[in-house]
Amino acid sequence: MSVRWVIHLPITAPDLLRARIFARTAARVLVRLSARVEPGGVTVSAEDQQGVRHWVFCDRPLPGGARCALPVDHLAPCARRLRQP
Repeated sequence: MSVRWVIHLPITAPDLLRARIFARTAARVLVRLSARVEPGGVTVSAEDQQGVRHWVFCDRPLPGGARCALPVDHLAPCARRLRQP
């Protein structure tokens, strides 16, 4: 069995909301570059409290084995991708 490596990329943002927005954007861009990115596992933390993680994506299971790709605090029904206005 091969060993998988996880990249920890410290990037700062001025607040939790903008940290989550940036993390969602970065994850979605990286997914297009590689099938190995796991957006559901993306979390953010305060710089001085890195053990306290905040989820970025909902990641609830959906019928058919997919996962919800909406932000963690969404109010709409879970979906595989963002709904276009």
